[in-house]
Amino acid sequence: MVKVVFTTNLRRHVDCPAVEAAGTTVREVLDNVFTQNTRVRGYVLDDQAALRKHMTIIVDGHALRDRVRLSDAVKPNSEIYVLQALSGG
Repeated sequence: MVKVVFTTNLRRHVDCPAVEAAGTTVREVLDNVFTQNTRVRGYVLDDQAALRKHMTIIVDGHALRDRVRLSDAVKPNSEIYVLQALSGG
């Protein structure tokens, strides 16, 4: 199972503890997570089911490449980190 971790700044807005879910792509894994926690979906994805502009996903230490379809492959022991992108100076 793939481990999915939501960072503290996101957990302040919605209850989303770390979970494990099945899937071979980021989309499949997140869809399984969102089935169990529908509220967090709106914080992570926009109305077109793409990653929101202010969100970032890290898969096994690498930034998500496909922000629209979330088709990046994952392995059974992968770790996905979902966080809000920070900006400023």
